[in-house]
Amino acid sequence: MEQQKLPNSTLILVLGILSIPMCCCYGVVGLILGIITIVLANKAAKIYAENPEGYTGYQNVKTGKILGIIGIILGVLYMIFIIVMVSLVGWETLQDQELLQERLQDMIEV
Repeated sequence: MEQQKLPNSTLILVLGILSIPMCCCYGVVGLILGIITIVLANKAAKIYAENPEGYTGYQNVKTGKILGIIGIILGVLYMIFIIVMVSLVGWETLQDQELLQERLQDMIEV
């Protein structure tokens, strides 16, 4: 029996890789990519578990899933950071770099 490539194994790896740097987009993009990666990886793992000898590319699935988990964690942490910063200094302050530096300087001096 000839082995075939696991469906979406390369896509899972690529999405897992992209979920890490994309967590800097307010955390949302990395979180979404990480969740999609986990869902696809779980589907591929089920297919692989049914017939491990019939498929290749499971290492990509495992690596992509790990990277997706890291992307989810980083995305959530970045979202928490943004929420804390908005609650501490306000959204307008985050948009104005000079005002942000003044507010941070005031917080440090206290």
